[in-house]
Amino acid sequence: MSTTENGDQVATRPEPVAAHAASENPEDARTLLSVENLKMYFPVKSSGLIHRKVGDVQAVDGVSFEVKAGGSLGLVGESGCGKSTTGRLITRLYEPTAGHIRFEGEDIASVPERKLKPLRREIQMIFQDPYTSLNPRHTVGSIIGTPLRIHNVVPEKQVLPRVKELLEIVGLNPEHYNRFPNEFSGGQRQRIGIARALTLNPKLLVADEPVSALDVSIQAQVINLLQDIQREFGVAFLFIAHDLAIVRHFCPEVAVMYLGKIVEIGDRDSIYNQPRHPYTQALLSAVPDVKQAAVGGRRERIQLEGDVPSPINPPSGCRFRTRCPIAQDICARLEPPLLQIGKKHKVACHFPGALGQHPNEPLTAGMLGVDHQGNPDPGASPSPDLTDKPGYDDTWFDLDTRTFGRA
Repeated sequence: MSTTENGDQVATRPEPVAAHAASENPEDARTLLSVENLKMYFPVKSSGLIHRKVGDVQAVDGVSFEVKAGGSLGLVGESGCGKSTTGRLITRLYEPTAGHIRFEGEDIASVPERKLKPLRREIQMIFQDPYTSLNPRHTVGSIIGTPLRIHNVVPEKQVLPRVKELLEIVGLNPEHYNRFPNEFSGGQRQRIGIARALTLNPKLLVADEPVSALDVSIQAQVINLLQDIQREFGVAFLFIAHDLAIVRHFCPEVAVMYLGKIVEIGDRDSIYNQPRHPYTQALLSAVPDVKQAAVGGRRERIQLEGDVPSPINPPSGCRFRTRCPIAQDICARLEPPLLQIGKKHKVACHFPGALGQHPNEPLTAGMLGVDHQGNPDPGASPSPDLTDKPGYDDTWFDLDTRTFGRA
């Protein structure tokens, strides 16, 4: 955009934007957010005069993870896997069916609505659609200034200067505070949404597909802006996205969701260079590899057969088994635990392994106290360390030696 003498902005050909270096989590940072066994079931009711409950949409079913202060966790997966619902649970736009959401040590999952006002200052959300997330009847100054007035952050006479400061932080003209959202482009509207989220100096931002509705030429600008904000203000991010390349750049830690559950979670290198779950491997096979294209050849695309099952009636055992090329009997009978297989790497699969090198026998059978078909084994004793909890332990199961090791 270029500015005329009257202060109006005119569209020009966008110049290429150099991306910042990939983000890294702060060393030895404290845990800001801890989510444990989080569930969200939406009731399904019958039609007719008497609406009876006939089932539940299991949108989120037992999700656990941590977000460090000043760090970033990426949440990826197919549409409908529960990513956005998880984000709305964290911000308490939804009340969880079960589970714990500990923010700075306090469980906010069951806090009554009337007591959530202080929490709103600490956790904010950047919504996916920059067109519908801004009230078209309010000016930009009103949209950004309203949280300041509601929470009495600054005196009334300081609201406008603070609004102008925030607009400048996100790269917009501070003098345009009296304009309406329809006078801005999509990228500018998303910047307004970011400014609104920063108004109360939050400690955690839930970014729900913050660049998916933007042109490719604008996406790099917004990602650079979010990185600058993170470095300057120390804000932690729960970054929800479909674009695996953006998540790889912005998030040092990544969680992969499928049908309401986390199937693999770990640091950037583990997920992208050493994926061990068949679903993660299929997702990554669909990402264009520019370096490989430059030297010739193509990465083999993994084609998953079948449709994603309904969250109202998910498959028994492993939810991915109906589309998994390596599924066996045990997959239908027992749900695989989220097993830690590295210093910062967990996977929920009975047959975890590198692409094309998955074991023939389930590695989790002995830990679960069953035989290779999933039937109870009187001679085996279940391991007490298979509880799905946030974070990582000092010990893990080594896939090469098939024994538990320590750092």
